[in-house]
Amino acid sequence: MNIFRLLGDLSHLAAILILLWKMWMSRSVSGISARSQILYFVVFITRYLDLFTTYISAYNSLMKIFFLSATGFTIYLMLVKFRSTYEKESDSFRIEFLLLPTACLALIFNHHFDVTEILWTFSIYLEAVAIFPQLFMLQKTGSAETITAHYLFALGIYRGLYILNWVMRSVQIHTTKRISSILSPFWLESSRLFSTLISSMYTSLELYLPARTWNCPSKV
Repeated sequence: MNIFRLLGDLSHLAAILILLWKMWMSRSVSGISARSQILYFVVFITRYLDLFTTYISAYNSLMKIFFLSATGFTIYLMLVKFRSTYEKESDSFRIEFLLLPTACLALIFNHHFDVTEILWTFSIYLEAVAIFPQLFMLQKTGSAETITAHYLFALGIYRGLYILNWVMRSVQIHTTKRISSILSPFWLESSRLFSTLISSMYTSLELYLPARTWNCPSKV
């Protein structure tokens, strides 16, 4: 593991802890997209299927357990404990528009055509767009709390560090076959960074945008 991946993991961990702290202390989940959190939960489930079958290191296993449990707990807080503060009307992005295309991409573009590899590839593609419901929610409401901006900024740092992680891996791996296998994730990391930085910019500057500029149906 290189330093960029380690720092990226810690930034990701910090982002989730910031979000949980915000919800627990304020007893509110306003401004947070449950649909984005559900997509992230799907990402972690499909990516960490090897949690109980393949042991890599204590660090690796603990991080996988944390991301799964923390994201599941976040969804519980949003849809059960603090449900009355959840802005369901604003969180209306149709996530099937993300799930279906990414599933198709995983079936077509993968390293090995087997269930585990396809699901892992699906998680990579899906994570690239999982932030979109949160972006859509911000666009509809026009502003967000400061702590939400901090959460999104930490996600942006995480994505930026993972780009550097992919760059380092590409330098260390010299064969054409292996380089080609990491080019796609590298570009996906770039798109994720772009998305999260836009989110951070919207929230930190509290831009008041028109209530509707995206013609997306409001019902799943």
